[in-house]
Amino acid sequence: MSSGKPRIAGLYAIADSSYLATEQFVPAVRAALGGGARVIQYRDKKSAPGQREAMARALNALCREHAVPLLINDDVALAAVVGAAGVHLGRDDPDIAAARATLGDAALIGVSCYNELARAQAAQAAGADYVAFGRFFPSRTKPQAVPATPELLRAARAELKIPIVAIGGITPENGASLIAAGADALAVIEGVFNQPDIRAAAERYARLFAVL
Repeated sequence: MSSGKPRIAGLYAIADSSYLATEQFVPAVRAALGGGARVIQYRDKKSAPGQREAMARALNALCREHAVPLLINDDVALAAVVGAAGVHLGRDDPDIAAARATLGDAALIGVSCYNELARAQAAQAAGADYVAFGRFFPSRTKPQAVPATPELLRAARAELKIPIVAIGGITPENGASLIAAGADALAVIEGVFNQPDIRAAAERYARLFAVL
């Protein structure tokens, strides 16, 4: 990972169309950034392509104001078109080499590794900038996701040089245990964006990193 890239750490807030209507995205992300989110991911499985591009451009501009990277979920082409900081790839998405060829060396590329340390090791070898494990706790967003354990985080921390993101049912109450086990960042959807006060919710997560 080149030294010029931001290192993934802290609250990684995922703005998801399952919880946010179109008109809510920008104010919600602004509130999360105000509360201390250090990474924003745009995840939208619902909107039409033109609408997704417009939203990604708006969110990218907002994130740049706050010097926080915007990552696009799954869509390498959209990340390239809007000039986002990077992309997050799942199991069925393009491989890291293809994403890197499209987005360039400066892009941040993250990979979902579920509960598979070998997948994370392969991702690091292929040039990923971070890996994500989870779910660690029951999750309404992804109820069928495979469970991961703090032991996996500890093993990954010993093996990997790139940042580790934990995701899945993480709350301000249970998140500290994952940071202690080796997570550099906590990825949160519902715990931030499905709360009555998004800024205050983000602050509760950000505080975990301030004290540890």
